[in-house]
Amino acid sequence: MEEFRAEGRGGPDDDTTLGRTLRDYGGQWHDPAVFARYLAEVDAAAHPAVPHSVPVTTLWYVDGADYFGRLAIRHTIATRFLREYGGHIGYDVRPTARRRGHATGMLRACLPYAAELGLESVLVTCDTDNTGSRKVIEAAGGVFEDERGGKLRYWIRTGLSRV
Repeated sequence: MEEFRAEGRGGPDDDTTLGRTLRDYGGQWHDPAVFARYLAEVDAAAHPAVPHSVPVTTLWYVDGADYFGRLAIRHTIATRFLREYGGHIGYDVRPTARRRGHATGMLRACLPYAAELGLESVLVTCDTDNTGSRKVIEAAGGVFEDERGGKLRYWIRTGLSRV
């Protein structure tokens, strides 16, 4: 998390999941009680108690004790914002682990899970100027749909087929 903070993530204008997490938990990760509270929140997000909330499953991409990144799968894109800009899947790779195939691996690896959620295709978006993310999405099978509000929108088939 310190690597993300060092690159400027978590500031007041960072309205991403990662940004909010950095603001909420800051430098408290070393405290087991704080980390347990964070884990409970992540787990609860997959089964929200608040009506009309979008369920989100968070998966971590790790090798032993080495954390490379996280990926969030929204079980539905029921809000206008998610349908237009946010999509089903968001991901972050720690800065020192980038450009080694981890993002593509994470995205490909989550597709069977998305299929288990009943999703035939998932919408994945990226900023128009994020060439790395665009390449990740395309390498994972993303088919370009269009550009909206500074976001490139791609659909990826999960492998689920309904008969």
